[in-house]
Amino acid sequence: MTEITRVAIDTSKSVFTLHAVDARDRPVLRRNLRRQDLVSFFAKLPAVDVAMEACGGSHYWGRTLQAMGHRVRLIPAQYVKPFVKRSKNDRNDAQAISEAAARPGMQEVAVKSADAQARAMLLTVRELLVRQRTQLVNALRGHATEMGLVAPVGGKGLAALRSEIEADATLPEAAAEALRLLGGEADRLEARLAEIDKNLLAQHKADPNSRRLSAIPGVGPMSALSFSLMVDATQFKSGRHFAAWLGLVPREISTGGKQRLGGISRAGNERLRQLLVPSFALPSQGAPAHRHGSSLCWSVSRASSRPSLWPTRWPGLSGPC
Repeated sequence: MTEITRVAIDTSKSVFTLHAVDARDRPVLRRNLRRQDLVSFFAKLPAVDVAMEACGGSHYWGRTLQAMGHRVRLIPAQYVKPFVKRSKNDRNDAQAISEAAARPGMQEVAVKSADAQARAMLLTVRELLVRQRTQLVNALRGHATEMGLVAPVGGKGLAALRSEIEADATLPEAAAEALRLLGGEADRLEARLAEIDKNLLAQHKADPNSRRLSAIPGVGPMSALSFSLMVDATQFKSGRHFAAWLGLVPREISTGGKQRLGGISRAGNERLRQLLVPSFALPSQGAPAHRHGSSLCWSVSRASSRPSLWPTRWPGLSGPC
């Protein structure tokens, strides 16, 4: 059998498609494997290059195959797409991954450890619960409006609306029960989010990189911890390299020797870019800087009619926003 030098895997939930090539990049193996057969297949092979598209599940397989002595390369999906042939199927996808991995200048994604993925998972769970809480509050306000009950935006307005619902004797019992149910679910999520915030705050205080980032005016514990857990700074040569990865540089549409720059490229992690918006906006609004311990804490002036874009800081945390 011809010696295999590189194996590309198109992953899925149950069936994995393999495309193997030799030293001259000639295909020598194309086959499908069930999920439970993948480890036993690679256990029989000598150390080879294994290429996969970068995704959440690929990091698990990357760790598994690295432990077996194989060299794992995770390639961003957007860099694999140009190599896909006309027909979109699993075999062509696996071949495209192999072709992309053969390029000498192809950028790769570092395989994350299980601990790094686990620590960042709580941030994702919190984001999901915040969206669910927002949906419940919006539903509560919407149904209350149908009954002629409205309130200002914000937590105080919501509390006043719920008090008005309880005090309104003309409200049909079915409507009151439905609104109480939505309010109870929102309270349950609020309590769960308070527990998660306490856990994340403890992680922030124990993480030296997160504490260092939070020393920047406008950067809060949530933003600092998110960057610390989701970004491996050793992958980037400079801050400009990191900014390009995050999608903060202009999208270039240049031709004929004439440079044309558009808006930011918006590549990379969208959540991290969202966290940067309030960090940049708070100091740029000309808000006063209030001393908090030994650091500066930026906050929006109370006299301004524009509402705050971000919480200034977490309760119980001494330091900047």
